[in-house]
Amino acid sequence: MEVKLRPFDFAQAAARAGLSVNGTPLTNAATRAAAASATAAAPVGQNFGDAMVQALKSVSAQQHEVSRLQREVQLDNPTVSLEETMVAMQKAQIGFQATLQVRNRLVSAYSEIMNMQI
Repeated sequence: MEVKLRPFDFAQAAARAGLSVNGTPLTNAATRAAAASATAAAPVGQNFGDAMVQALKSVSAQQHEVSRLQREVQLDNPTVSLEETMVAMQKAQIGFQATLQVRNRLVSAYSEIMNMQI
């Protein structure tokens, strides 16, 4: 028996789940718009691995930006507000949590597949 799997579209799945590609939650109006644009904007040949790499790079970039903002607040930079830093921290935290959940589900799915009897 040969099983063929369709490529997984991370951007489309994230939009259907109410998340942007970087893991931040969307508002109701933004959810509909993102779902429509994710379906239209997703490259036809993009595979799951590429989408995961892109999402991980986005989460990593958010965390680096938060670190930079935190450093600037600690140095009393007047151009960086504490509120801006806190919002960026929350966005990075949500993105990281979403990434963790994707990882957990991938590990769970892999375990289920490995435990299947042929």
